[in-house]
Amino acid sequence: MKIKIQSVHFDADVKLLNFIENKMNKLEQFYDGIIGAEVILKIDKAENAENKVADIKLLVPGIDLFSKRQAKTFEESVDQATEAIERQLKKKQGKTKK
Repeated sequence: MKIKIQSVHFDADVKLLNFIENKMNKLEQFYDGIIGAEVILKIDKAENAENKVADIKLLVPGIDLFSKRQAKTFEESVDQATEAIERQLKKKQGKTKK
């Protein structure tokens, strides 16, 4: 799977990039046909502490899956967005088996 990670207006450190790559690679155990993933990290201008946003677009044959989550840390927002994508993959896989 090809993984593209983009951080808007900041440079993501290697630890964060490795965390994201591991999360994306784990999604392959739920669905074999994943072509790639696009992850966009940005800091929201909100006044609250939960201003780290992760957008995930998973490229799957037939339809692309999206998830956007906001949390206190990028790791937490990526984790939540990945869980949402995981649910979508399980739902899609259930539909293709029927």
